[in-house]
Amino acid sequence: MKIATFNVNSLRKRLPIVLDWLAQQKPDVLCLQETKVQDSEFPLLALASSGYHITFRGMKSYNGVAILSRKQPEAVFHGFDDGGESEDARLLRVVIDGIPIVNTYVPQGFEIDSPKYQYKLGWYERLRKYFEKHLSPGKPAIWCGDMNVAPRPMDVHSPEKHLKHVCYHEDARKAYERTLAWGFQDVFVKLYPDRQQYTFWDYRAPSSLEANKGWRIDHILATASLAEKCKRVDVDVEPRRAKDPSDHTFLWAEFSV
Repeated sequence: MKIATFNVNSLRKRLPIVLDWLAQQKPDVLCLQETKVQDSEFPLLALASSGYHITFRGMKSYNGVAILSRKQPEAVFHGFDDGGESEDARLLRVVIDGIPIVNTYVPQGFEIDSPKYQYKLGWYERLRKYFEKHLSPGKPAIWCGDMNVAPRPMDVHSPEKHLKHVCYHEDARKAYERTLAWGFQDVFVKLYPDRQQYTFWDYRAPSSLEANKGWRIDHILATASLAEKCKRVDVDVEPRRAKDPSDHTFLWAEFSV
């Protein structure tokens, strides 16, 4: 099973990039974040021509998640079910071949003195409880998406300059690690513990890609039994060089299941 994740940063705008990548790479599952399109305007027909089954939930101008899969999901779940804000456009879980796949677009947090940052930290706490309720660390499961956290110093350029950034601040990294500790493993780190590889290069610094001043904030994680079956994982940088690209690019992993 080949699974990929991509923060598309407006699906309608990046549709050619997504369709080209699907045709070339042929993943079994592609998780998208930040689709930025309400459900009534989702480009379902254009994507359906690719032959993939499409599950999505969005909102106008912001957020939005989708999962494209070769096989029709056996079950689909949108958002949290803990009585708080449901966050349907940020959390999507499907079951394919008996394996739960959770696609998340974690809030960015804005600034560390902002209520949005506290909401981000709480979001991770909610997510851990969501895993406890719906998944088992002893069974295969995958969690992927834009986590808006660079976990290690090597996962962000010039880490000493970003200690107060909402995607590298100590509290954000701790919140992410606590959620990860529920029972997930980072398959990229598992296969390449010493490899520095980013998935995001900021638009606001036009030379960031050429200078490789990026962040690794997109992740594919698996429970132990599935992580052991991960044979390949990589980042495809070429879509970031395409015309009118997203500021993120595709991360993919192959599991021998």
